[in-house]
Amino acid sequence: MWSAFRKKEWSWKASGLLLGLAFLITAAVVKPIGVSTQFVILDGIIWNGISNKLVVKDETAKKGYASTNAYLNKSGGKYAKNIAKPLNYSFVFVIAMIAGGLLSFITESKKDIPIERNTPKVWKDNYGDSHLKRYIFVFIGGIFVLFGARLAGGCSSGHMMSGMMQTSMSGYLFAIATFSAAIPVAKIIYRK
Repeated sequence: MWSAFRKKEWSWKASGLLLGLAFLITAAVVKPIGVSTQFVILDGIIWNGISNKLVVKDETAKKGYASTNAYLNKSGGKYAKNIAKPLNYSFVFVIAMIAGGLLSFITESKKDIPIERNTPKVWKDNYGDSHLKRYIFVFIGGIFVLFGARLAGGCSSGHMMSGMMQTSMSGYLFAIATFSAAIPVAKIIYRK
């Protein structure tokens, strides 16, 4: 069943069109996609599990919940409510993304995967063949990306992809800023 999908990699054009279609359908049916906030919600769920005083019911709050943390209390307790009741569209969406990646990994035939998929040539040329070193760099890079996303008030999917699709000026500005920083950094990191 899965062999038809594994014969060759999709072109960037087909992948881009399908991604755009998925964003369009999601925005039309449910709401625009944004992911980075859900990591804040996950942190809040863990924190609230350790100290059950982080989020409390509050009838005077716009969303019915309040938090002792000012960041989680903003928007009338919207984040506080999502921590108290995490089974909402956005949180389930992130869990489904992780589950989909795992399902893809499990169903993919390992013998058909070229070695470059694990360690791209550009990485090997600059930093060698160590998988551990690559995973450490990728993990640290992920931390920087997530920190930057929260600092900007949203991630690339929320600002750039969903934002540009809705013709939001902030989406276009975010895209310009992202590529203005990413291209020079990539040139520095991948000198060879």
